[in-house]
Amino acid sequence: MPELPEVEVVRAGLAPAVTGARIAGVEVLDARSLKRHEAASGDFEALLTGDRIEAAVRRGKFLWMPLASGAALVGHLGMSGQLLLRTPDHPGDDRHARIRLHLEHPDHGELRVDFVDQRIFGSMAVDRMVPTDDGEVAGHSADVTGPWARSIPTQVAHIARDPLDPAFDDGAFAAALARRGSGVKRVLLDQGLVSGIGNIYADEALWAVRMHGEQPASSLSRRRVRELLQAVREVLQKALAEGGTSFDSQYVNVNGASGYFAHSLNAYGRTGRPCPRCGTPIVREAFMNRSSHRCPRCQRLRMPRTAPPAASA
Repeated sequence: MPELPEVEVVRAGLAPAVTGARIAGVEVLDARSLKRHEAASGDFEALLTGDRIEAAVRRGKFLWMPLASGAALVGHLGMSGQLLLRTPDHPGDDRHARIRLHLEHPDHGELRVDFVDQRIFGSMAVDRMVPTDDGEVAGHSADVTGPWARSIPTQVAHIARDPLDPAFDDGAFAAALARRGSGVKRVLLDQGLVSGIGNIYADEALWAVRMHGEQPASSLSRRRVRELLQAVREVLQKALAEGGTSFDSQYVNVNGASGYFAHSLNAYGRTGRPCPRCGTPIVREAFMNRSSHRCPRCQRLRMPRTAPPAASA
């Protein structure tokens, strides 16, 4: 599944092409990609046609485009979703294309955005906007001054801020970890607490700070939480700089190009290969219907010390 860096690469690629564009037409080629669109709010095509896109915004793994009407077009890439920029005359024979947006941009002229999704776990929906709980800018965008900036689609409102968000509260995150007895990797994947981190970048950040994924979150000192957050941010920023992680053709940017952060991975997907730090073979372990990758020497489980039993009278 695309994680924060991959979705941000897509958002940054879409933004200059769609911001200010009028939606001249919409084609729904597969209604299964509208599974998160509430039919009671109106017909998807009718709601979008003639509206104007104000920006492209991201929070965690969610992407949305605020509209001049006050609603938003929300996209979630799921496992294999792609948002591809096309010229109007680009061949329309992609069998995995699910939705097409025909746009008219005041500077770039006519263009097309194709939502392509091989496995159909992703979706698009028109959603209403609500104010952010904290009154801060809702997500990452090139422009944070519009009237939509402090509003968020209802489908995204439950998603926590991500570690690259200026409004992310490090102190609140540390306090939340102190109350969690579950393993720290499970906490990192909780999108209601911190968004945008998936399996790949959780494994990479934990490797960077020599931490076992099953280390109880509540056992971490404030210093270790700070180190972990710093590692998460560094990993995400590096992945962004390298265009995200592509293991196959299912993740590409808006121009169809793959990211190359896979070449910089230290733990994830490196089963049996030597740890770049100590040389011990990386191991793969079952985790929540997926896999974790770690160095068994660098990343040992360190259980919190318990007080000795009181002496009997």
